[in-house]
Amino acid sequence: MSDIQQQLLTSADFLAITRQFPDALPETFTVHLTHPTSGLQTLMSVLDTGVISFEPVDQFTDSDIVLSSAVHGNETAPIEICQQLIAQIIKGELALKQRVLFLFGNPASINIGERFVEENLNRLFSGAHSDGEGLCNKERHRALALENYVRDFFDQGATIAGERTRFHYDLHTAIRGSKNDKFAVYPFLHGKPRNKQQLQFLLSCGINTILLSHSPTTTFSYFSANEFNAHAFTVELGKVMPFGENNMANFSNCKNALTLLLTAQDLGLAEFDESDFNIYEIFKTINRETEDFYLTFAEDAENFTDYPLDHVLAVDGAIEHKVTVPGEAIIFPNAHVAIGQRALLTVIPCNID
Repeated sequence: MSDIQQQLLTSADFLAITRQFPDALPETFTVHLTHPTSGLQTLMSVLDTGVISFEPVDQFTDSDIVLSSAVHGNETAPIEICQQLIAQIIKGELALKQRVLFLFGNPASINIGERFVEENLNRLFSGAHSDGEGLCNKERHRALALENYVRDFFDQGATIAGERTRFHYDLHTAIRGSKNDKFAVYPFLHGKPRNKQQLQFLLSCGINTILLSHSPTTTFSYFSANEFNAHAFTVELGKVMPFGENNMANFSNCKNALTLLLTAQDLGLAEFDESDFNIYEIFKTINRETEDFYLTFAEDAENFTDYPLDHVLAVDGAIEHKVTVPGEAIIFPNAHVAIGQRALLTVIPCNID
């Protein structure tokens, strides 16, 4: 047994190994884990730095689940949640009943405590990694690799007899605080109906604010929804904090719901009731087009803050971006993005379709 295998089986700390080898592991390997009480086996496959899958052996499964975190390396709470779940599976504290792929998206950015090293990884999926200059940096190569790992995982699941369901929860925390602390972005589905049971699952995670996207994007969750018909969401679990400063009790509902999903237990979901949710839709996308771009509101303005009609939200050279409808609110503001990239979204309340 290699040193890395021994380290993982002893410590169950896949995150530490990922951070030790942020660019590439010196080896990949598979190991059969035996659950200490049931004796059932799980195949653990270490596929790359930050890429590990678990598959119950000789057991019925009907779901293929992708849990990604660290697509932005400074968003630490989701990374810690996923590491805890990985450790519980390796130690036999969680009786896995479904296939699951864990992805720590950008290990190099974890190590420097930044969103990314050279380019925002969550703008590089659905082939965007090969646009323009092509595969010109490590984030672009990583986006292509992550796409392929997700594709291989779902394709392997498709070879298993019986009807299967695909899930991808891309876990994040936001740069700034939010009037709605936890929320999820529901990717554009090209006319397919939204799944209300999935909204109830998110509610069980402690998420009652949903943002509906109405156009294709280059995010990781849109990639899985569009390419593989997966139930996929970008899940925002609060505000960015350094490692060790997250109050993990704030994420207990989310971790508990994910645990029930992985162990194929009854989720106990109630019937959908729209009054339980705050539903928004994306109204405007404001891109930075010049060097002379700035936002007019305070750096600590919270996501979902709304402003009065005709209020100027951003100035881009000679262009002023104003509020044009009642209730229009800001989300994901970042004046420091590269030219041509999204600096701000505005959203408005809506009903679920």
